[in-house]
Amino acid sequence: MFQDLMNIELFAGNTVADFLTLNMLASMAGSVVGAVLIVVMGWIIAAWLGSRVRRIGTSHPQLDDTLFNFLGSIVQYIVIGFTILIVLNTFGIQTTSIVAAVGAAGLAIGLALQGTLSNVAAGVMLIMFRPLKIGDFVDVAGQMGTVKDVTLNFTELASLSNTQVIIPNKEVWGNVIENYSVYPTRRAEWYFGVGYGANLKDAEDTIRETIMADPRAHAQPEPFIQVSNLGDSSVDFRVRVWCDASDYFAFTNDMTRKVKEALDAKGVDIPFPTRTIYQAAAE
Repeated sequence: MFQDLMNIELFAGNTVADFLTLNMLASMAGSVVGAVLIVVMGWIIAAWLGSRVRRIGTSHPQLDDTLFNFLGSIVQYIVIGFTILIVLNTFGIQTTSIVAAVGAAGLAIGLALQGTLSNVAAGVMLIMFRPLKIGDFVDVAGQMGTVKDVTLNFTELASLSNTQVIIPNKEVWGNVIENYSVYPTRRAEWYFGVGYGANLKDAEDTIRETIMADPRAHAQPEPFIQVSNLGDSSVDFRVRVWCDASDYFAFTNDMTRKVKEALDAKGVDIPFPTRTIYQAAAE
């Protein structure tokens, strides 16, 4: 009789243990299934939001694709990060300490990479506000050249001698940018000196006729040709004429030579500095 009671109690205990085990396994299976669903949904949402952000850049020609590709990736990573935290919470893992650890690690990484991050931040500003773009001829951070690429870390120029120049974006954004390609026209400027004995009216007419005969010179705005300085050995003309921005360098160089030749042909003296030395007679 006593033995039968013991067997009944043992059977009941095994049944309860089996029930608890099955309940725990069912709960765990439910958590796993829920976690998988959360991961799948999070991945889908991350991909959808990332593509939506990238589409903003591709659907608007005035916006830069590079910036919105970068922002789309950031959005995806943020959504995936939150998804991982939700999954951990599903399994009963406290994420407060994990978030704190990630924050501390992010701070340490930020301090270690502050130079790189400042370049990235400057790159975002350059891409967003676009003070320069590919193909522009610029003078920035002491370098002059044609913009070949603008990335999130650096700006690439091709110098006048066609060498590659890499400038960190923080140096570009933090300096004055002189962009020669924004406006379609530029004002060319020269200084021509003639002798004090020259006929100033003839000199002015010669300069005007020579420059304005070139098809690259613009009649409007009206050219400026006036005496601007009485130098030590010359009367100096300041000349300002507008031209297309693409013609600027060739135009200014050509006119410097042509005006000199025209003044020579007219017999207008172009002086150069001279020095007279008086020697006292020996006693």
